[in-house]
Amino acid sequence: MFDVLFKNAKLIDGTGTPWQMGDLAIKDGRIAAMGCLIDAQAEEVIDAKGMVLSPGFVDIHSHSDFAISGVPFAESRVLQGITTEIGGDCGMSAAPVHPKNVDLLKRYIGFLDTGMDFTWHSFAEYLNQMDKFPYSVNYGGMVGHGTIRLAVMGFDDRQPTEAELKEMQRLAAESMQGGAFGMSSGLIYPPGCYADVDELAEVSKALAPYRGMYESHMRDEGDGVLDSVKETIEVGRRAGIPVQVVHHKITGRKNWRIMGHATLACIEAARREGIDVTLDQYPYIASATTLTSMLPKWTFVGGMDAMLERLEDSATRQKIRQEILANFAKSLRRFSDIVIADIPSKENKRFIGKNIEEIASILGKEPIDAALDLIIEERGDVNQITYGMCEEDVEMIMKHPLVMTGSDGSSLPMSGNDKPHPRNFGTFPRVLGHYCRERKLFSLEEAVRKMTGFPAARLGLNNRGLLRPGFWADLVLFNPDTIIDTPTFLEPKQACEGILRVYVNGVLTAVNGKHTGAQAGKILRKGR
Repeated sequence: MFDVLFKNAKLIDGTGTPWQMGDLAIKDGRIAAMGCLIDAQAEEVIDAKGMVLSPGFVDIHSHSDFAISGVPFAESRVLQGITTEIGGDCGMSAAPVHPKNVDLLKRYIGFLDTGMDFTWHSFAEYLNQMDKFPYSVNYGGMVGHGTIRLAVMGFDDRQPTEAELKEMQRLAAESMQGGAFGMSSGLIYPPGCYADVDELAEVSKALAPYRGMYESHMRDEGDGVLDSVKETIEVGRRAGIPVQVVHHKITGRKNWRIMGHATLACIEAARREGIDVTLDQYPYIASATTLTSMLPKWTFVGGMDAMLERLEDSATRQKIRQEILANFAKSLRRFSDIVIADIPSKENKRFIGKNIEEIASILGKEPIDAALDLIIEERGDVNQITYGMCEEDVEMIMKHPLVMTGSDGSSLPMSGNDKPHPRNFGTFPRVLGHYCRERKLFSLEEAVRKMTGFPAARLGLNNRGLLRPGFWADLVLFNPDTIIDTPTFLEPKQACEGILRVYVNGVLTAVNGKHTGAQAGKILRKGR
């Protein structure tokens, strides 16, 4: 007697091979049997004729490490079919924590934090603490290079001493021992941006004994994107470890339809050389981050409070202002491309959903001054969406066989008046519905591979990501003819269409766009 039995489903197993008509049974949280189960009996039998049954989607790039305790139902994850996610990306993780720099860390990741107490020190202690919170999806994490550097060096813009470098290596190795899947870097964010390739490679060498992966939010995704790809590859070459180019994109209008061909060719050449490099991507022409990302990196030396002091000093502000305007002119960026997604203060919430030029017009200011004043008023805590890519590049990158799907999103509730990037809610159905079914960029089997078996193998998840007897029953039942993303930039908090059922570790967690209330997720640790 099985717990659940799916009959007559189109089984897409996550390997990329053609679908097969068949049955699948769940018992005690795992896939118990597959194939032609004629005489099988179950507590619940589901006729899945015409529907696809696939592994649950594995989001290899998320920021939910700061939301596990605050958003336990993970609606933005579950309702788009995500059953496993990896956080700690872009150099920002919740551990390790040094007591002397904990306040700096809280300010560093403040725009992501949902109210964590940071009472832990090591990565293992963080995961153990998260084990105490019921959560609706499986979670594993990368350790952030930025977090490690902050714990050792604060926001100093300099090379580490030999002792500091050894301490960063120790923390990286300790984090791998504690269950991290690798180390991420965020080279547009202080303090990670203060590190050179030598530092990144030396710290990454500590990952090698544990077969950890280095992944990078690269230093430049615009004019310098090719050099940034080469830097990422160089870290893997020196450290002897796999590398991942995260949320690969081409920004800056003059780089569109040109630089993407060069970056992919560079990555293909690196693989021929024997360097294990892959990529992930979210399927949108807009990115999202904090508004402070437009500031020159030197403004953050000493931390967020030091940055705000510089903005409030008229002479230094003028220098910052001129540098930003020069960078915008060089890359052909426009303030009208920057839309405010969320602001903490009640007074400024009226600006959510408006771009910087619209806000400037309302306030009677120049756009640059409107942006800088918002940063000051909100103490740096302003989330933005920026339109910076073109559709042709998104599709070209997406089609490449080395590219998997990652949302760069977080666990978010369906409630609230903020307007976060729709990638938080709709990434995976958008690939399946718009780019696979409508745009016909690749087969349905290939689309599922990019979001299940491929990322699971990349992470070393040996019992998830495929339809195999004995694997955990993380499953998505969806209608291939109707699955689509309904979240938009104006109304992002919506459940996607066409997802009929989502199971996490064999437990029904979503039905037809509604969360069941189940919290069957597990905290994952590399190699365990």
